[in-house]
Amino acid sequence: MTAQIPPTLLKLARQALLRNETLDMSALDKLPMELLPTLFMEAFTGRHTMTVKAMVAAWPFPCLLMGALMKTLDLEPFQAVLAGVDMWLQRKFHPRGKLQVLELRKKQHEFWSIRAGAEDGDCSAETPDEQQVVKVLPRYALRWHLKVVDDLCLMPCVDEEQTCFLQWVEQRKGSIQFCCMKMTIWALPFHVIHEVMNVFHPEHFREFALNTEWNMFMMARFAPCLGQMRNLHKLLLVPIYNNVFKISNRTTDREDKCINKLISQFSRFSCLQHLCLKSIYFLRDGINQVFRSLMTPLETLSITYCHISQADLNYFSECPKLFQLTHLDMKGVPLKALDLMPFRVLLENVAHILQSLDLKGCRMKDSHLTGLIPALSKCSQLAKVSFYYNDFSMPILMVFLQHTANLSKSVTDTLQPLDKKGCRMKDSHLIVLIPTLSKCSQLAKVNFYGNDFSMPILIDFLQHTANLRKMNVEDYHPYYQVQDHVGSIIP
Repeated sequence: MTAQIPPTLLKLARQALLRNETLDMSALDKLPMELLPTLFMEAFTGRHTMTVKAMVAAWPFPCLLMGALMKTLDLEPFQAVLAGVDMWLQRKFHPRGKLQVLELRKKQHEFWSIRAGAEDGDCSAETPDEQQVVKVLPRYALRWHLKVVDDLCLMPCVDEEQTCFLQWVEQRKGSIQFCCMKMTIWALPFHVIHEVMNVFHPEHFREFALNTEWNMFMMARFAPCLGQMRNLHKLLLVPIYNNVFKISNRTTDREDKCINKLISQFSRFSCLQHLCLKSIYFLRDGINQVFRSLMTPLETLSITYCHISQADLNYFSECPKLFQLTHLDMKGVPLKALDLMPFRVLLENVAHILQSLDLKGCRMKDSHLTGLIPALSKCSQLAKVSFYYNDFSMPILMVFLQHTANLSKSVTDTLQPLDKKGCRMKDSHLIVLIPTLSKCSQLAKVNFYGNDFSMPILIDFLQHTANLRKMNVEDYHPYYQVQDHVGSIIP
């Protein structure tokens, strides 16, 4: 029987303090600072709400990184934190330092592990997390006593924690600076969004996603607010309403003005790096206007499930703001009737940095892929390609694999699942594929279900891929099963 290690004096001290629900700020001001972080964590997770409230009001460090502690919804301790902030605002003198930032974003921070491990040492210096959060304070924010930072996802149905927080925010918007770095909005009325923007000012947004049921006229009303997001790094616009305008009809003058008003806001984004536009009907003959309005080169471009014109595609090869793309997503954009030469030129311009390319459901034919292969074969960093739901024949796919097999980060090095279910392939097709598949070092799963392969060719495939360390699942014909990867098929 091993002897139980007795608790340390510091642990006994924390336990005694947590039992004292009448602990006030003056007593906390006298405690060693190195004791406070661990004491606060134990008070918060143990739901000692009175202690939490008092500790927030007496917090001596520049940042209180609450988000890392709020892993699960627990309304009572969270309300205690907000009540502690109210006490902090009423306090005129802070003897050991002044709280500057309350961080509510739910992400991990080094603060708690560093502070908790510093009980026996110096706890006065700022951690890297504190320095980073305080550093983002703009000069004009110094007039505020306290800054509260959070990421918000606003939906018609919100949880108790968010309801409590937003009600508290509305009552204190004159005395606290509220800052949202990442804002996501789902299908809310315009007046509700306008009220939120009056508290969480758009110039603080780094990421913004708008999923609305608005028509073009409502989007135009929102455009000035969008233009205030000057520090935006990532923008996602996904109008999810049913189009009331037919693409084939000519737009009216009023629609044209609304579209131009919205597109003109892109010239205000001085930091934009990631742009995602999904199911936006007016992009046809309007993408070139969007590209001309860009102020900075993009790293990610996602234009999906919409129609574009040949004039739009032509500008892909002419816009220097696209020549630093690392990720390009155009799934669901019909390319069947378009000349893809401008797209090929774009691929050649980004061949040294492009990492992923998604062309699912673009209705392309063999001739389109044939035209793109020379550019794709130069994409030395390309690690992920998707051609799902295009009308490509097996021979042209083989040509593509052969031309990209020697890339430093080629598809053969990164391909993990391979789904060729129901492709009506014959033995001759798999024979051609085997040399390339045997080089796919990351291949973990293949699906050949519903193809007309003979037993000898399947055994040949298993033998050639037996050296692939990650491969452990194979689906073949319904009459066969494969256990692990041992080169044998069990009827």
